[in-house]
Amino acid sequence: MIIFSKRDFDKEVQLWIIFLKLQGNFLGQILNGFLGWSAELKTGLAKLMYRQRGRFSQSFVNVSMAILAFLTIIFSSKLEDIINSSDNQSTGGSNYLIMAADNNAANTLISDLPKGEITEYRVVDGDTVSSIAQKFGISIDTIMWENNLKSVDSIKPKQILRILPVTGVKHIVKRGETVYSISKTYQVDTQNIIDYPFNTFSNDETFSLSAGQEILIPDGVKPKETIIDTKRYATKTVAPIPGVVGEGSFMWPTSGYISQKFSWYHQANDIANKSNPPIVAAQGGTVVTAGWNAGGYGNYVVVDHGNGYRTLYAHMLNNSVAVSAGQRVSKGQKLGNMGSTGRSTGTHLHFEVKGPKGNIDPLSVLK
Repeated sequence: MIIFSKRDFDKEVQLWIIFLKLQGNFLGQILNGFLGWSAELKTGLAKLMYRQRGRFSQSFVNVSMAILAFLTIIFSSKLEDIINSSDNQSTGGSNYLIMAADNNAANTLISDLPKGEITEYRVVDGDTVSSIAQKFGISIDTIMWENNLKSVDSIKPKQILRILPVTGVKHIVKRGETVYSISKTYQVDTQNIIDYPFNTFSNDETFSLSAGQEILIPDGVKPKETIIDTKRYATKTVAPIPGVVGEGSFMWPTSGYISQKFSWYHQANDIANKSNPPIVAAQGGTVVTAGWNAGGYGNYVVVDHGNGYRTLYAHMLNNSVAVSAGQRVSKGQKLGNMGSTGRSTGTHLHFEVKGPKGNIDPLSVLK
């Protein structure tokens, strides 16, 4: 029979208190994180073994191992999630990107990059050919022709449509074709094809093409097709040059018809007339540039109007420029004659209007 004295009992209680405190510290370290857990375990074991000289070593080890095994089972799935999450982050979060691309496919088509490539659009509920055309800034016919649609009602959700970057037609060059024959086929001015910045030529001087290459025909009309969006292809005729009506407004700089309209890649109006009519200043101002431009304008003149606006007149006839840099001109004064110099395929005026924030559509200010 073993009899404990009060002194021995108190001592035993103190030892158990120390043991439980150490055990609590051990558990706290486990719950605070698994980093460095082996080193902390080693330190805790050493302290307890040293203090009790092995008295509770067996109990401590058994209880600790049991608790550790229990925690491992409970938190194993959490650890797996943490590991997987770490792997995803190290590879750039590929799972997130895949989901984002799938859920927002329709919204990722529009970017700040220059337009030049055909994109694909996934039809969603509520879409119509008209709404899609408006979204991308092109004509209804462009979508119909590129996707061989029989009617405007033939699209359905999740259908993939090919979207051209501009209103017009895509064409694959056949052997023997030229920009002139292609422009005639699609009822546009040859300049439309040449001015489109993403069309390439095997020879930039003659604008020759290679069989099999793909080009875009801005504002082109597909042969033998019924046009739905007629407003897109209506040709405007410029009235004859009116008399001077005051310096406050812009006047037509020449007479003829608009062969190419203002667009994001052609920030001007082309006015064509085979009879080489005179070109006049659209508003009074100072000639700041007059001469030859090898970058494509040919013979050209730039007039600064002193009110935040400048006008540019390009492709003038050789030896026709009638003003010089630094000269003051009045509204309606002759600057030269219409020609086809520089990067040009026919007699026309390339007319630009530059405002305080950059080039604007000349039709917005012409009277």
